[in-house]
Amino acid sequence: MNRCSSNEKGIIARRLGADVIINYQQQPVEEFVAEHTNGEGFDVVFDTVGNDNLQNAFKAVKLNGTIVSIVSLSHQDLTLLHLKGLTLHLVFMLIPMLFGKGRAHHGEILSKLAQLVDEGKVHPHLDKIFSMAEIASAHQYAESGQAIGKIALTQSFNV
Repeated sequence: MNRCSSNEKGIIARRLGADVIINYQQQPVEEFVAEHTNGEGFDVVFDTVGNDNLQNAFKAVKLNGTIVSIVSLSHQDLTLLHLKGLTLHLVFMLIPMLFGKGRAHHGEILSKLAQLVDEGKVHPHLDKIFSMAEIASAHQYAESGQAIGKIALTQSFNV
């Protein structure tokens, strides 16, 4: 299942393997939870947005469910987390690099990812490539909300 903000992004998510697409601009959390889980909520919610969206994850997960977030640098009201007996797991991939702990395991994960890329099993969706000279434009584009997929920078100044 994939929550997205436009029909165009939903088409891409389906092409990448999502079974169910929810346009959160058109359907509130309570409605899609009722539709897809009979109002019970999902076992696990994976949040890649963070900020205010974490509250939506709290609403979408079932009692005693689990939320995994990779973007939690925000202030949150944890009331629903407590009232529903939820587990919140925060993932910050830079910990091995910042603290020097777990680097070997991190390296194993990256090696496996490289293998999957080499085997053609991972296909990142690249939206736009900017040169380093265009870094301000790249930031503006990222902040505009128009990006569908990853934005990349190249070292070359002649793209």
